[in-house]
Amino acid sequence: MMLPPTPRVLFVRQLVSAIRRDSPAGRVVVAVDGGRIGGTGFADDLAAVFREAGADTFRASLAGFHTSRAYRTRLGPETPEGYYRDAYDLVALRRVLLDPFRLGGSAGFQTASFDEARDQPVEARWLTAGPDAVLVVDGEFPLRPALRGDWNASVLLVNVPQTEAYVEDAHPREHATHLVDESDPAQPRWAAR
Repeated sequence: MMLPPTPRVLFVRQLVSAIRRDSPAGRVVVAVDGGRIGGTGFADDLAAVFREAGADTFRASLAGFHTSRAYRTRLGPETPEGYYRDAYDLVALRRVLLDPFRLGGSAGFQTASFDEARDQPVEARWLTAGPDAVLVVDGEFPLRPALRGDWNASVLLVNVPQTEAYVEDAHPREHATHLVDESDPAQPRWAAR
């Protein structure tokens, strides 16, 4: 199904073309760094344009890989730096999503492992994908050093505020492959490095 040619869709099509130029075949994993809530809509639109282009496309959010409340607060009340360090279960993210997705073939993967609102693991729902599938992952801190090498491409929404600890540790603006200014969501545009 063709999406309506709005300025937003036309921009996202340009972004998909740029990503495909760098990763024309095989499984592709794209991170959208939009803070805690800022990147979901953009990631959804990115996935829709990949689907429009015929790619078997999956969506996940880092929010589906939180750690438990007890773990996050084991050293006391949450602080911004503590949240940055402890909020996400990067081992589970790799074990059930990123590694099996990249493996291809009949390897199953999960798009979430933990429900933050209920503070408990989610029931396993294993998925499989074709050889040229695309995975779009949104969330906070995807360009941290521990994850930086896991993405074929990364999009930083430059207008979204970031945690100071993250900016100091990860320098996301320097490491994102694509910088997008979404100050006007109807007309996103490329941002300067």
